[in-house]
Amino acid sequence: MRNPMEEFPPQKTQKLQETSVSVRLELHLSVGALTMFLLKAWRQTAFGIYGYLNFTKSGFIEHSKQFKPEDTQTRIEGKNCIVTGANSGIGFATAEGLASRGANVYMVCRNKERGEAAQSKIQSNTGNQNVHLEFSSKDVPVHILVNNAGLLEHNRITTSEGFELNFAVNVLGTYAMTELMLPLLEKAAPDARVITVSSGGMYTTPLTKDLQFSEENFNGVQQYSRNKRVQVALTEKWAEINKNKGIGFYSMHPGWAETPGVATSLPSFSKALSGKLRTNEEGADTIIWLALQPKEKVVSGSFYFDRAEAPKHLMFAATSGSHALIDSIFESLKSLSSISA
Repeated sequence: MRNPMEEFPPQKTQKLQETSVSVRLELHLSVGALTMFLLKAWRQTAFGIYGYLNFTKSGFIEHSKQFKPEDTQTRIEGKNCIVTGANSGIGFATAEGLASRGANVYMVCRNKERGEAAQSKIQSNTGNQNVHLEFSSKDVPVHILVNNAGLLEHNRITTSEGFELNFAVNVLGTYAMTELMLPLLEKAAPDARVITVSSGGMYTTPLTKDLQFSEENFNGVQQYSRNKRVQVALTEKWAEINKNKGIGFYSMHPGWAETPGVATSLPSFSKALSGKLRTNEEGADTIIWLALQPKEKVVSGSFYFDRAEAPKHLMFAATSGSHALIDSIFESLKSLSSISA
């Protein structure tokens, strides 16, 4: 049988073949792009529905029916607690909650004046004068480290060190603070613990090695979500490599709270859910709970929400396999932070 292609000159045949390959390639790329678009849309939809039902004030009220008041009535006099981002929002509520239970609280704040105002307010409200803005001792044990400081910047901003700003605060800062505190946390073993405040936004994205969002069209919300996913994976990694050192590592989601950060970074979201968002104290509730629980009642490396262990991945969100990347990310952070093992 005669090959139909033989009816065409060689140059035309080659051109037809190239066109065919090009069409197949474009079709493949189009299908791939559509798949990614649909997957992202599904993640956002699933997150939105799940979040509205669980992360708002009504979700807290419903979940709190299962809370035991005695779980957060423990006194912790003499315990040294460091809280980052402590001058407002959930960080302030956490620092105040720990101080009200007798702890020595060290507030880490970016603005000195706001920090001093917050310090004075906590001392006045709680009657605890052991609330400080500086922590410089290399000898005292650190019983509780709360990594709360966070940022959502919509524009691509680079720090003087050359790091994308969201990544610098949310990921690199969290990594550096925790690694530098490990020797002092070991001094408080076996009851030391690190609590990292993540976000439900991490449900919308898998882990990625692109830590500083090299894509051309920068998306601050997506970068924030990626940062929060890294925090959850880092918690798993820290729990694994420090399992015999008497330090517990926990990540948590505070729910959707009406904080100054949310009002500034997500004004439309804040306005749309006005009256439905949690208070700062409700957002800090699980942090306080994790800080006070006997170690045998919580699981190191786990993710918590409303005083209970929570899933790290939403069903069908296609993010569950991504944590395998954490080893290479951990090494990258070690290199970027210049902290030796």
